Amino acid sequence: MARRPIDTAPKDGSKIEVCWTDRDGQENQSVAHFRSLAKLRMAGGDWDEADAGWWAYVDSETQKKITPHSWISGEEGDE
Repeated sequence: MARRPIDTAPKDGSKIEVCWTDRDGQENQSVAHFRSLAKLRMAGGDWDEADAGWWAYVDSETQKKITPHSWISGEEGDE
């Protein structure tokens, strides 16, 4: 498994492992997926461009938009 820059992560809605730092400076590793504005609007509600991005569950019921700095690729051959 290898950490890769977040700009190389798939943005097709698939769930991947990401690394991010919270507002307290704590490093976190979470399963997240990228949600485009179009996908958010399909779910209903009042969304704008600022809502598009990476979303992860922070507990069993709460999702939060996060800003990951890398993702973990588990493909064979990654180093």
